Amino acid sequence: MRPRQLLGAAAARLAAAGVDSPDHDAAVLLAHVLDLPRGRLAMVREVGEPEIAAYDAVLTRRSARVPLQHLTGVAGFRYAELAVGPGVFVPRPETELLAGWAVDEAREVLATGGRAPVVVDLCTGSGAIARSLADEVPDAVVHAVELDEAALVWAARNLHGTGVDLRAGSMADAFDDLVGTVDVVVCNPPYIPLEAWESVAPEARDHDPHLALFSGADGLDAMRVLERRARRLLRRGGVVGAEHADAQGASAPAVFAATGAWIDVRDHRDLAGRPRYVTASLAG
Repeated sequence: MRPRQLLGAAAARLAAAGVDSPDHDAAVLLAHVLDLPRGRLAMVREVGEPEIAAYDAVLTRRSARVPLQHLTGVAGFRYAELAVGPGVFVPRPETELLAGWAVDEAREVLATGGRAPVVVDLCTGSGAIARSLADEVPDAVVHAVELDEAALVWAARNLHGTGVDLRAGSMADAFDDLVGTVDVVVCNPPYIPLEAWESVAPEARDHDPHLALFSGADGLDAMRVLERRARRLLRRGGVVGAEHADAQGASAPAVFAATGAWIDVRDHRDLAGRPRYVTASLAG
């Protein structure tokens, strides 16, 4: 069968199942089954019966809303390709903006301070942000922590050989040995309110660890913990950045502004114009 026929039928099948990006996912999965880069699909003349059967199998799973990245085993994040699967939060494209902010802040320390920046990634999950920092700011001293045991296995895999200091533990009390010495704290914490359970996409609700998703009645329990921990870890003038839900563009910054310990508390929008992450500097 010709790829165009397969892709058309596959995209219609995924769309009927409620998948948000049916054309994209159909192409990615066919390329995965054929073990080809997606860009080379146009060069394929015919797809054989064994490959069609394999394609049908992954389409069935994707139609059941198994995450695309669980089916391919990888997730692209900035300049890295991360291994992902059951047990770890799949990194989202919008988090790349927060990672980019952390990269820029680390580079600024290096440029103006003439020393290696010390960066802490709390709730590292797959290790996506820590990996970006290690790759893009090789002089940085990067530390990361993850509480969930299953996610920690994926983080160790993705951070192997990067020099990142990966530890098992809670963001609430991690890195006592670094108190007062950190330049940048970055975190993609859980931030979904418990009452929003039904509105969460099946890919996340049924497959991402709930520890990485839900955070109390208003979704800000972890943000409050982060504020307290960042205040302890950072040196004076150090900065913190954290992702939040698009409905928390005012409430997430308020967590930092209310304590009086922070200056330059700002919220930042993603490429779609939605509130996405908050940053603040520890007052001197």
